[in-house]
Amino acid sequence: MAALNSDQKLLKDHVAIVTGASSGIGAAVARHLAEAGAMVAMAARREDRLTTLRQEIEKNGGVAIAVKTDVTNRNEVKELVRHTESTLGPVDIIVNNAGVMYYTMMKNLHEDDWERTVDVNCKGVLNSIGAVLDGMVARGKGHIVNLSSDLGRTAFAGLAVYTGSKFFVEGMSAALRQELVGTGIKVTNIQPGDVTTEIFNASTDQETKEKYDTSINQSYKFLDPEDIARAIVYAVSQPPHVAVNEILIEPREAPAF
Repeated sequence: MAALNSDQKLLKDHVAIVTGASSGIGAAVARHLAEAGAMVAMAARREDRLTTLRQEIEKNGGVAIAVKTDVTNRNEVKELVRHTESTLGPVDIIVNNAGVMYYTMMKNLHEDDWERTVDVNCKGVLNSIGAVLDGMVARGKGHIVNLSSDLGRTAFAGLAVYTGSKFFVEGMSAALRQELVGTGIKVTNIQPGDVTTEIFNASTDQETKEKYDTSINQSYKFLDPEDIARAIVYAVSQPPHVAVNEILIEPREAPAF
C-alpha cells in the first residue's frame, strides 16, 4: 500500500465498514478505501489480523479501526455500527464482503457446510444491511456494496448451496434497490470470478474438490484481491446521481459470460 496523497483522496471524510476484512478481498478493500481517503472500520472474527492491518493502514497515513465481529450475530453487527459511528462518524459505505464457500455435491450431504453458507452469505448480509439502513435513510445518503459472485448469475455444479446464496444476494439487492429509489441510497453488487484468496481452503469434500475446484489445477491467472478492491473504489466514488448497480469481474482467460 502506497502512502496517501491528496490526488487519491476521492473518499475524504467518508466512513466505511468492511466485513470479512481480515484477509483476501476484504483486506484489499480496506486498504484501497483508506488509500482513497475513507475512514475504515474493519470487521472480522480474527482480531489479530485486523490489528495488523490497522497498523499498516495507519503507518501509511490512513484512518482505521478494528472491530472483532461475527456477521452471523445480529447484536455484534449492530454493535459494530454503533462503535463505528461513535468513533469515526455516520456510516456512508458498507461493504458486505464476509463470505464462505464450500465445494460439495448435494448427494454428499455436508449439511453443516450448507448451514454455515446460508448463515454467513445470506443472514450475514441481512444483519449488516439491517444495522445501517435506518441511519442511511434518515441522512438521505449511503452506499451498500454486496459481494456477490459470477455464480450469482449462473449455477455451477459442486457449489449448489453457494450458488443459491449468491442468487439470494442478487435477488434481495435488486428488490432493495427498487425500494430505495428516492432515498439517496445506492446498492451495488460486485460479481467476481475466480480470485486468489483463502476461500478455496475450507472445503472438506474431496470428491467434489477433485472434480470441480478450479484452484487445484489452475490453468489461467486468477484475479487478485486488489482487482476487486479497485472496482469497489470506482463504484463508491461516483457522483451522487450515478449508480453502479453491478460489476462483473472475470479473469481474462475465463470469461464465463
